[in-house]
Amino acid sequence: MERFANATKAALALRPDEPVYCFRPDVLRADARRFMEAFPGKTAYAVKTNGEEMVLRTLFEAGVTCFDVASPAEFAAVRAVSAEAELIYMHPVKAQSHIRLALEEYGIRTTVVDHEDEISKLTRVVKALDLDPTAMTVFVRIATKGEAAYELSKKFGCGPAQAIELLQRLDRNGFKVGLCFHVGSQIEDPDVYDGALKSADWVRKRAGVNLAALDVGGGFPADYGHDPAKEPDVMPSLPQLMSRVRGDIAEWGFADTPLVAEPGRVVVARAFSLIVRVLLRKGRRLYINDGIWASLSDSWTGKITLPARFIPDPSIRQRNGDENAIVPFRVCGATCDSVDILSKPFWLPETIDTGDWIEIGHIGAYSMALRSRFNGFYPDRFVEVTTPFDEGGMPHGFMSLETMEGYSDDLAAD
Repeated sequence: MERFANATKAALALRPDEPVYCFRPDVLRADARRFMEAFPGKTAYAVKTNGEEMVLRTLFEAGVTCFDVASPAEFAAVRAVSAEAELIYMHPVKAQSHIRLALEEYGIRTTVVDHEDEISKLTRVVKALDLDPTAMTVFVRIATKGEAAYELSKKFGCGPAQAIELLQRLDRNGFKVGLCFHVGSQIEDPDVYDGALKSADWVRKRAGVNLAALDVGGGFPADYGHDPAKEPDVMPSLPQLMSRVRGDIAEWGFADTPLVAEPGRVVVARAFSLIVRVLLRKGRRLYINDGIWASLSDSWTGKITLPARFIPDPSIRQRNGDENAIVPFRVCGATCDSVDILSKPFWLPETIDTGDWIEIGHIGAYSMALRSRFNGFYPDRFVEVTTPFDEGGMPHGFMSLETMEGYSDDLAAD
């Protein structure tokens, strides 16, 4: 992998027409260790966030020895990096053949359910393989409510009363049992853990079984950009948030219970940025060589504000506009799909033109995992970069859809 001090040097040296991911392994190691030092329990990296081999290998080398996996492909991805790493199978709904593969071929002994039929699947496989259920820990996932960019209890999780029944059934079948929840991806309210722990305590007190562990899921927010037209969201730093979580854990009586967390964004987001090229400027529209079907799904949904930095092409000698004016541009993706337009515009210098590059920062979470091969576009070029994105000079952010309305007529005319 080619190595550069920063994305600007990479862009000017390579002059790429295809998107280029800038990997920062030192940032990944630092953010992983920062989380592990702050959380009072086991850290299980959520592989779905970014399952690239370079990521998994770097995390294992940084001391992450447990991985939250959801499919046979993720089992294999982790095993390709380490034969010793612990795998926990935390997808609540599983094919029975996948359960057998997990138990028989990969030696997985920790999983999750949120419905009685999942217990039936698991029990059949355990009996067929003649396994000792007491060697397994099965978590029951409870649904929670809270403020997050992506709410995750609409699809998974059971109500407190059902959780009691599932815990008791698992206990009767000889399994070790635990409770888990997931407050959502990229939380926006630090009190969500308190509410989830309160619900877990209610279930535990009424179930009458011994809990082997409590899994608090993910949700821990990554550092992104902020809308320049709004006041930045005030969220506690990771140490401050973790201090509150530790206090909530103690308040609800889980301080002596073995704990697990499944961080994703907070670990890997800052480890990557993306260099894209402006294929065409059409008034206040920029057509770039990436988009919603590749690396920029977060920018399509509008849930995340990604920071962006202008990298001018030095071969462009004459530019129009005020180089000190930062203005919004509607951004269109590379495919021929007319839906491929980002929800939030980039704020960039008014002088940006066809042939320039843009570095989009903090893109390590989900961008690579969600890219598709639609229209034949599939970004897959990587370079290593040694300087963190935040140390590369002032980035330019996005604006909100509400603010964008003031520019809609001008953009439509362009």
